[in-house]
Amino acid sequence: MVGLAALLLVQLVVLAFHFKSSHATPPAPHAEVQPGVTVAAPAESDAQMYATYAGSESCRECHAEAFAQWQTSNHGLAERPVSAAMDQKAFVPEHTFAHGTQTTQVGRDHGEFEVTSLGLSGRMEEHRVDRVIGNDPLRQFLVAAPGGRWQALEAAYDPHRNEWFNVFGNEDRQPGEWGHWTGRGMNWNSMCASCHNTRLRKNYDAPSDTYHTAMAEMTVGCESCHGPLRAHLDWQKQYGKSGKKDPNLAPMTHAQMVDTCGACHARRTELTGDFTPGDTFWDHFDLTIVDQTDTYYPDGQVRDEDYEYASFRSSRMFAKGVYCLDCHQPHTMKTILPGNWLCLRCHNGSNTNAPVINPVTHSHHQVYGFDTNGQPTSVDLLKYNPKTIKETGGECVNCHMPQTVYMQRHWRHDHGFTIPDPLLTQEFNIPNACNRCHADKTTQWSLEAVQKWYGNRMNRPTRTRAEWLARARQGDPAARAPLLNLLNGDESDYWKAVVTGLLGQWIGDEQVNAALRQNLQHASPLVRATAVRALEPLLGQPDAPEAAAIRPLLQDPVRNVRLSAAWALRATLDPQTPAAAELQRYLAINADQPAGQLQLASYAYARGQLDQALAHVQTAVAWDSNSPPLRQELAVVLSALHRNPEAIAQLEAACRLAPHEAEYQFKLGLAWNEAGDLPKAIAALQEALRLNPRHARACYNLGLALNAAGQPDAAVRTLAQAETLTPDNPVIPYARATILYRQQKFNDARQAAERALALNPNYAPARQLLQRLANGP
Repeated sequence: MVGLAALLLVQLVVLAFHFKSSHATPPAPHAEVQPGVTVAAPAESDAQMYATYAGSESCRECHAEAFAQWQTSNHGLAERPVSAAMDQKAFVPEHTFAHGTQTTQVGRDHGEFEVTSLGLSGRMEEHRVDRVIGNDPLRQFLVAAPGGRWQALEAAYDPHRNEWFNVFGNEDRQPGEWGHWTGRGMNWNSMCASCHNTRLRKNYDAPSDTYHTAMAEMTVGCESCHGPLRAHLDWQKQYGKSGKKDPNLAPMTHAQMVDTCGACHARRTELTGDFTPGDTFWDHFDLTIVDQTDTYYPDGQVRDEDYEYASFRSSRMFAKGVYCLDCHQPHTMKTILPGNWLCLRCHNGSNTNAPVINPVTHSHHQVYGFDTNGQPTSVDLLKYNPKTIKETGGECVNCHMPQTVYMQRHWRHDHGFTIPDPLLTQEFNIPNACNRCHADKTTQWSLEAVQKWYGNRMNRPTRTRAEWLARARQGDPAARAPLLNLLNGDESDYWKAVVTGLLGQWIGDEQVNAALRQNLQHASPLVRATAVRALEPLLGQPDAPEAAAIRPLLQDPVRNVRLSAAWALRATLDPQTPAAAELQRYLAINADQPAGQLQLASYAYARGQLDQALAHVQTAVAWDSNSPPLRQELAVVLSALHRNPEAIAQLEAACRLAPHEAEYQFKLGLAWNEAGDLPKAIAALQEALRLNPRHARACYNLGLALNAAGQPDAAVRTLAQAETLTPDNPVIPYARATILYRQQKFNDARQAAERALALNPNYAPARQLLQRLANGP
């Protein structure tokens, strides 16, 4: 039976972490300081850097109109102290609201705003509210906590309804959980602060587990988008009326503007904690894109709380050169025209990049509004005056920018500008805008409608791409060749990165390997970084050809790519190199979260520092004890330390926490096998297959375990089933051939070995078995 070292591979954030068997020998330890204890100081100290900022108030005199627009915007009110003027209505009169099995009380006492809710003590606790994050459509409140922390309460206020609610609905999160308001998942310093304030530095100190967070200005001020302006202000005071050009103002390109917006409006991982407007996104962040998880749908629609940047980069709008300020007013961030008039700025024949669209004939929906007397009426959008008619339906965004609600009250438009396709709903459960509105209708009803209206035009490349991406996410080997074709097509850099990542599940196939190696030289840093991660599992040996191909990227001009290469090569990375210093700084910046501790554990493990790896992963589990992946990773290190009973206990805990997840049962089966308990190994592998009948690795290992338990006929049947699940893997028919050979079923053994050799003509074990058969049993 295959050991843990050969099969266990987990992806979390940007790391790959291998589960070693108890017989594996870890790399020799390196004499170096473990990163993550302290963070290297940035080039500028806080005092030096903040001295270059002037504050938004300094902009008011010369830019009065822009300042007034910004001041009451959601950016201007992104974070602020509580005030009677804005918050009295929320807290007075005192009242209580229920959520799940809990209640929360809000009120004002002796001039202080207070929230009483379930705290770390497990009892109801009163907490003074000092700050507010968010404005419209909801506001959350911050509570000071030990160690320089601020925690965001899950109790939130809806100013439109004058109503309190819980941002987690009825989830009933409990104290001690990572995601409870007292936990690290709701820690302002780590999770909220950088996007609600201007030029924030988290300043986490790992030895004391405390924060010394600093910012240029509370809230998203002018300098959040324009960069530090002290030099500009000083120059204007001295030369403002001279007619000279201010040398301190460098206009940003459209790409820089999009990246500045994306710095906050993206689901991403911080690489430096020190982004400045004008910097490239890829020097400071790692972007979450469509991958094998359910974070996005295969067609690019947002599923989890993914924000706007990645979906916008995936769109044809972005590919055609549209950028944020083509649609949004820069200081209020509201759209610059109402409803379809915004879309018709380009789709009216005036833009050669945009097809002409008549919203009514194109959508087959009337646009309903109100006339000047307040009566409902259908309107022709090509003729009406937007000042006198307000749209209420049939708008372009309802189909191409469908909304998803987050935090119970925040409806957000998907910026992927996707095309509704009920066929994808029918085949892969990808939502479509038709049934989002017509929830009382079936998918088939919507499919018949779009087929009637658009016919063969529905068979567009985006449908084909989504179908193959969905199949790839299901592990369907038939998707491999179409994905390779997509790489050679005219897809955007975003989608080529998605394809590159999904092809990673078939590394070992020479065509795939060659395509991934080629993408290491791609013009897009997103594609290069994704190719590095896809190839990483091949770097088990220092002399692997992929290691030689990746090593030059340690000097890549883009930090994201350099860090990806450094992480992939972490086992052999020279700690004295600049790439290693960047990696250690990145690891240290993220050390305040369980995922960051897991990365530190993986780094230490790869370098043979098992005791340090154990300490970090134990910290991760302590910070998020309800996480099955962390329990699994703790089992990884325990197994490598020959502490198999403890490793098994952690995998059993993972199975209890995620009883419907086949992967943990599969790995538990491997662990029981290594412990020498075949009956329990077989039971766990059978349970994995019950939970996921398409789990090919569980099926293969179950076949091996059944054979080891003296059930060769059942083993052969199970391995044949595994072949149907993974028809291109020569190892499986070879395993079946060896069992048949021992059963003296030589013709069947020959056919199975020939099958393995047909899949891989260079597969030596199958060739040797065939030679043995040719020489006689």
